[in-house]
Amino acid sequence: MTTSRQTLVRAAARNNAEWCAAMCRAHGVAGEFGAEAWAAALRTPLYYPDAVALGPDADPYALIARIDTASPGASVKDSFADLELAAAGFHVLFEAQWVHRPAGAPTPSSDLAWDVVGDSGTLRTWARAWDDGAGDADLFRDGLLADPGTFVISGRSADGRVVAGAVATRSEQVVGVSNVFGPPHAAWPLVLHALGGLFPTLPVVGYEQGDDLTVALRHGFEPIGPLRVWTHGG
Repeated sequence: MTTSRQTLVRAAARNNAEWCAAMCRAHGVAGEFGAEAWAAALRTPLYYPDAVALGPDADPYALIARIDTASPGASVKDSFADLELAAAGFHVLFEAQWVHRPAGAPTPSSDLAWDVVGDSGTLRTWARAWDDGAGDADLFRDGLLADPGTFVISGRSADGRVVAGAVATRSEQVVGVSNVFGPPHAAWPLVLHALGGLFPTLPVVGYEQGDDLTVALRHGFEPIGPLRVWTHGG
């Protein structure tokens, strides 16, 4: 990995950890940033890791000591895909690629109207659209609305329905995008159009895998490095 790409991955990992921390705070779970990783001593919300490595060559045993492996499902985001956690009872849940889109890249037009969610009722509507009946809409709680780095982007059709959206996390060097939902041909143009309006001077980062990675690359992202998510037991 080149120095410039490693710098981007460091920024992406830190940004993602800040989003995980915000989601945890909304659920009343405290996390702590250290030199090598962000970690939460109590189990984190569904789909969110208990620790995120912030740089390469983190000490795996020091990292694991900071999380609750006694409860089922503890997980670690191995941001540089360089940790060996199998001996500690973890296995790889999935692998993905960090992606980057430079600041100032052309943004596509969108037929959808967008805004940033600003109240609890609108957040519930957005969460139900994101969830699409899976039963996890309560994951997004009102505490996110007060977080200064969190922007819940909602895309609405002509009849006012929420049909696409994402979460943007602004940090010092980048803006991270996650939880993109909606038809791919409509969701990414909407999200990139919104990010171009909100953060015109910041590069966009995130991570994707499989078909979602293919779609992101089609919309101007480039892969910058691998990551893994490990889960304990099971």
